[in-house]
Amino acid sequence: MPVIDAHSHIYPDKIACKASSAVGEFYGVDMSAKNASASSLLAVCEGTPITHHLVHSVATRPDQVETINNFIADQCFMHENFIGFATMHQDFVDMEGEIDRAIQLGLKGVKIHPDTQMVNMDDPRLMRLYEIIEGRLPIVIHTGDYRYDYSHPRRLKRILRAFPNLVVDAAHFGGWSIYDYALEYLEHENCFVDTSSALEFLGPRRTVELVRAYGPDRVMFGSDFPMWSPVNEYNMLAAMPFTEDEFEAITWKNAQRFIAGELPHTPLL
Repeated sequence: MPVIDAHSHIYPDKIACKASSAVGEFYGVDMSAKNASASSLLAVCEGTPITHHLVHSVATRPDQVETINNFIADQCFMHENFIGFATMHQDFVDMEGEIDRAIQLGLKGVKIHPDTQMVNMDDPRLMRLYEIIEGRLPIVIHTGDYRYDYSHPRRLKRILRAFPNLVVDAAHFGGWSIYDYALEYLEHENCFVDTSSALEFLGPRRTVELVRAYGPDRVMFGSDFPMWSPVNEYNMLAAMPFTEDEFEAITWKNAQRFIAGELPHTPLL
């Protein structure tokens, strides 16, 4: 049985430690000893049930977009158990052309992080991105942060209503650090959520409650590597009282559907 980690960050070897530290500084976590390289991710998961990784990175400047997309595509070419998602920046000039190129590179979706990119997720520049990829590519959107408003789940609700065929993973249970707000806005919306950077904060009881509230057919396992160990995150999830069908849905079936560009539920006509 495969296990897909649907939320992992990787960086080139020469900046992997620096990138980890920068992520840690953003969230107030000491990550100076962590390495966000592809080889580190593979080494951590070797011999464990985790078989595949959805990998991506974030462009904080428009001039980084093409370089990052080339890097992710190269890593996927070298490692068959990687599924690569492209990055995009709100100020990138030829957004449609780069999405076309990303598809040609074999990338399977897009990842954005409104907080680190300092842009409202429903900014008109990003609404153009959603228009371009709707019906073509799924997107992982970092959602939620009590310190910022860029990624508030209410903004995602507007996006989902404007683009009903956009396949979205509202990362971090739909709202990192504001999980109850996320449920309020997204419980009945047609999007996926993932478990990344959430299990340690929520604990087993609340995690199970949220899975059941959203529906086990909408939740994907994700680690947020290098922030957390994929193995530890998987073990926490495996210890929770899910049925076999629920666990399989969370650990691989939903991710397969998401990567294939399928909506969690068929829209009502």
